[in-house]
Amino acid sequence: MVLAALLAAADVFFATAGDVHPFTTAAAAKTVIGDGAPFNLEIVGAASNIRDKGSPDGQPVASRYHTRSRFLPVGVAPEQGLQVRTILAARSISAAFPQIHEIGGVRPDPLPWHPLGLALDVMIPDPGSAQGIALGDAIVKYVLVNANRFGIQDAIWRGVYYTPTGAQTARYGHFDHVHVTTTGGGYPKGGETYLAD
Repeated sequence: MVLAALLAAADVFFATAGDVHPFTTAAAAKTVIGDGAPFNLEIVGAASNIRDKGSPDGQPVASRYHTRSRFLPVGVAPEQGLQVRTILAARSISAAFPQIHEIGGVRPDPLPWHPLGLALDVMIPDPGSAQGIALGDAIVKYVLVNANRFGIQDAIWRGVYYTPTGAQTARYGHFDHVHVTTTGGGYPKGGETYLAD
């Protein structure tokens, strides 16, 4: 009796809930795109007639949009033994100042900064010339502006000792390179990502 009641309820459910209308054929889909060419397409290269209004000489340009990788490539400094903030400073200096071809890092020294990977020596080409002095000044300014990012402790250039809080004359020399000391941040463990500012 219980089984008969359940079967009767199931019959009612399927009879009323099912689709009782016969199948009809669907209307044919309307064509959205015709067989003809939808557009007059022209591929324009960089040497076309398009001129960039912002270009001072009106020369053709390939694109108004440029992408720059945020990842800093390895710079000119040997990174073996450098700490992470020192590596970031070295890579950033290399990227910002392509005229720098030599940056020293870890080396024996009675003071701890170079042996511990906390210091860089940014060698200035033609350091006694007006251009060399200006380049050294620009590098000092760059590291001090980025002091928080690089963990800058100090910089020394042409007898001046610079810190993020000010400068003072010193007897440290450094007339052929800018010495940069960071707070280190620990040694790399692998997989670090060094990003541009």
